[in-house]
Amino acid sequence: MNLKSKLAEALQSAAKVNRSLMTAPAAVLWADPDRQWQKVIPSLAECVPGLLTLGDYEPGANRGPSIWLKAVVGGAIPLLKPGALPVIYLPGISKADLRAIESCPRDLQPLAELQYRGTFWGQVNGKDWTVNAFLTSKGGGLGLDVAQDKVTQEALAQVLDAGVLMETTVADLQGRSINAEWLLSLLAPNPTRDLLLWMNEPSVVQHQWGDVLWSVFIKRCRSDFGFDPVADGVLVAAERLAKGEGKWAAVAVLYRDSFASFPNVYPLLAKVQPPQLGLFPDQDQLAGYPQANEQGEGALRYALSACASMDAAQARSAVVSAEKEHGLRRGWLWSRMGRSPLATALEHLADVAQRSAALPIGRTPAELAASYQETGWQVDQAALKALSCAHAKSDAEPVGAALRAMYLPWLEESARRLQDAVKGTGGLTVLPTQDTEHLPEGVCTVFVDGLRYDVAKLLEQRLSSQGKTRLEAQWTSMPSVTASGKAWCSPVANLVAGTADDVDFEPRVAADGKPLSGHNLRRLLAEQGVAPLEKHETGDSQGRAWTEAGDLDHYGHEHGLRLARDMTTQLDQVVERIAELADAGWKRIRIVTDHGWLLVPGGLPKSELAKHQAETRWGRCAVLKDSAHGTPLTFGWDWCKAVQVAYAPGVTNFIAGADYAHGGISLQECLVPVLQLECAGAAAPGTAVTIQSVSWKGLRCTVVVAGASPGQRVDIRTKAALASSSLAASKPIDGGKASLAVADDEQMGTAAVVVVLGADGEVLQKRSTTVGEK
Repeated sequence: MNLKSKLAEALQSAAKVNRSLMTAPAAVLWADPDRQWQKVIPSLAECVPGLLTLGDYEPGANRGPSIWLKAVVGGAIPLLKPGALPVIYLPGISKADLRAIESCPRDLQPLAELQYRGTFWGQVNGKDWTVNAFLTSKGGGLGLDVAQDKVTQEALAQVLDAGVLMETTVADLQGRSINAEWLLSLLAPNPTRDLLLWMNEPSVVQHQWGDVLWSVFIKRCRSDFGFDPVADGVLVAAERLAKGEGKWAAVAVLYRDSFASFPNVYPLLAKVQPPQLGLFPDQDQLAGYPQANEQGEGALRYALSACASMDAAQARSAVVSAEKEHGLRRGWLWSRMGRSPLATALEHLADVAQRSAALPIGRTPAELAASYQETGWQVDQAALKALSCAHAKSDAEPVGAALRAMYLPWLEESARRLQDAVKGTGGLTVLPTQDTEHLPEGVCTVFVDGLRYDVAKLLEQRLSSQGKTRLEAQWTSMPSVTASGKAWCSPVANLVAGTADDVDFEPRVAADGKPLSGHNLRRLLAEQGVAPLEKHETGDSQGRAWTEAGDLDHYGHEHGLRLARDMTTQLDQVVERIAELADAGWKRIRIVTDHGWLLVPGGLPKSELAKHQAETRWGRCAVLKDSAHGTPLTFGWDWCKAVQVAYAPGVTNFIAGADYAHGGISLQECLVPVLQLECAGAAAPGTAVTIQSVSWKGLRCTVVVAGASPGQRVDIRTKAALASSSLAASKPIDGGKASLAVADDEQMGTAAVVVVLGADGEVLQKRSTTVGEK
């Protein structure tokens, strides 16, 4: 019961008399000379149906002059419901004003006689009820412990005026010392958040709060935070917030946790100048100052840009030094807000600096591949992550400069090692042995164009929630371009061949010599029992299928370095497609690709190849004319050795200005991932359990459960997680239902909880109930 209900009860009780000795009073008069209760009247009307108020004529609000009130009480004006006791509230009028009939104001005289036919709601000592008296008096009041100091009494009036006190339960008021601090907490239960709300929009919030809440806010700021919002203003508040000392530490924590809710606070903080900390500053003292972070970003921008003129060893050293100085800023709030892009990128640049000091080891392609799969891919992934952090040109350029200085030499030497090894073996590999005869039923092959090995590592992490994953690698075709590599990784690779006339690296269907276009590839797959699935088609999960998802290669050619920044979005498409297949019942999904790629800020170095030597020239490879002499790096096309392909040495490119390219010989382009996914299948038992209904017939309860699994049970408890609080023997769920009986009839009406239990006793779902409720 709240205080409003208790007040209504007290007003009604004032009319109770011994009917054998007295007649029922015609009305209850409620005198309030100081108008302490006036703000309560509108909300009290719903609890006291006969409540009338002396004042200006407004019948819709049950308010009017004394003569009108007299007519309502007498029944001449049928305003009140039959049986409703008239309670007349008299603001600004005391009991003494009515007692002195001769001197009673003329406009009040019609009500004076009601003091004889009615009764006053007053204290046992005859005095009018004040708010404080009603709360503290043990004779007719609530007997609460209310402090009598001036500050508490002022707070009491404010809380009453705001309408909060009347909604407070009597149980919350009893057994506590009611003082100003507690009362104001009713109006401002979260002063820390209120302070940030005000800082975010000072004038708007002050207007929304109104005079009462604004006055309370000022008091709380003075008492809790040692700050006056009127005298000090928002800039002083910003200074205190930036420093974050004392009780302002709680404000700083709340701002860090929910800064997005207060977007206008950051511009205030950005105006605050950081303190001067001397020669050996404690950087943590600067964490609350945006200007300190901006100065750090500026210094880091200069340091990274300077790497452009350094060799790889010098650049690595410079990046490591910068990490020691600026790395701690990633723990500052401004990094989470996206305002420290260089410090964020620096983490990955430092990773590149550390890892690029070592090259892939091996004399053969297989040994180099094993070394790359163990550690080398981490350099590529760190480089991508560094590039993904810098969006603005002013940030992308210094990050690109530092990355190029360290990363390009590592790429170049790694590629040359592989190229030297390939010269010794005459190629990378032979035609894959996989074909439709070796592809088991229930496998769906998903082709992702341009899925580089390090990116496949990211994809593997994303797919780990879908089931068990296994990442392997194999060599793609030479050259590493889509037209050639897509057929190479397909289930029908053994049915494809090339001819000397296929200068665009597109092989043919071996049986009929038709070019392996997209249409002919799908036809060939279908003929071999592998269903080609279009977008969103899921096919028969018990058979075999081929589908395509994502388009990293096209995006890379179109947007270059932006591929790194948008890699998450590109992988989202692949993850969504695989989830779609898994939901359709596919248990095994095999993810393959045609080639990887190189991505270097500032573009790949240029390599010259005379136009008269090339039949077809791509960025990293070219088909030589019959009359042309072979270059130092020339190999036959894997689909037809008669087609001689010249490759750009190292990581150079035949076309100037490209920062994204593939088709050459490097670990990043030629060593492609094969990612196997064993889908976990249906969700774990109990994750989708819902209690649809709980019905009682006496002490017997019937529970209907949806999504139940074998071994699950239903119990009725007073505490959901406490088995010892059970009121009935738990029962297994049979046919989606369970019926339980509470043995003790003294439990009728007890608040309880119906719980669904897993086989291990874990509470999977719950619903509140009352024993025996109808």
